[in-house]
Amino acid sequence: MLPTKNGVGPSCISLPTGPWLTLLDFLADRFPHVTRDELSSRMQRGDVLDGGGERMLPEHLYQAHLKLYYYRHIVDEPAIPFDEAVLFQDDYIVAVDKPHFLPISPAGRYVQETVLVRLKRKLGIDTLAPMHRLDRETAGVVLFTVQPQLRDQYARLFRQRKVAKQYEAVAPWRADLCFPMTYKSRMVEGDHFMRMRETEGEPNSETRIEVIEAKGALARYRLLPITGKKHQLRIHMAALGLPILNDQIYPVHVEYDDRDYTRPLQLLAQSIGFCDPVTNQRRRFESRRNLMAL
Repeated sequence: MLPTKNGVGPSCISLPTGPWLTLLDFLADRFPHVTRDELSSRMQRGDVLDGGGERMLPEHLYQAHLKLYYYRHIVDEPAIPFDEAVLFQDDYIVAVDKPHFLPISPAGRYVQETVLVRLKRKLGIDTLAPMHRLDRETAGVVLFTVQPQLRDQYARLFRQRKVAKQYEAVAPWRADLCFPMTYKSRMVEGDHFMRMRETEGEPNSETRIEVIEAKGALARYRLLPITGKKHQLRIHMAALGLPILNDQIYPVHVEYDDRDYTRPLQLLAQSIGFCDPVTNQRRRFESRRNLMAL
């Protein structure tokens, strides 16, 4: 197993058949946003390896079907000025209180500025892996596994719906709706890669919605997801005419500056509870963060 570098594990490419003479030629084609000089520099410092950990240099001849490993680095990665907080840590799991705007795992424009990479650097645990999803825009409790051989035991809790998750959201108030209520719908992938959508058919998503307080045009809601579909809470609230405050995707996806930190999505993963499959202890972790006051 190849090591991490500065908290980042290697990505892998299986090299296709093609016209490239050298590995540098291929990488320049694969990553056109990175200059050849920068790619050459990364190869020289050992950021591109074969499966045995051997350094792959710019002049190495191209070899189809070779597995190439590389460490992602984003030159102009934006710094996210909010910190995660460790709520709990033992030999099996780490519970973290995530701020708004911070992604969980490396993707797109974010590598170092992610909860996973920050934790690996902070805790010195290269084997950390997220146990479940939480949107970049959402704040609150997220769990990580420590030991790779135990990951499936924890993942099984989510697959079997043995995890109690509680969220809070601030959204419009509608006096014509009756709460508490349970909302169900069938959700599928949308036309845009970021979006999900509802469609006709057997429901595959379910959320219980309760009102904590209402004041004027807004209310604070408690959201209890029974299922765990991507963007489920955001879609269900929007479908009821209650879009979560500052949601830039539902009900309508609008272009926005992801470096604008002035309007956080008013959605918080407030708590998570389960019976630990390894220790048989009851676990419950609560966020120390708060949404806006009404």
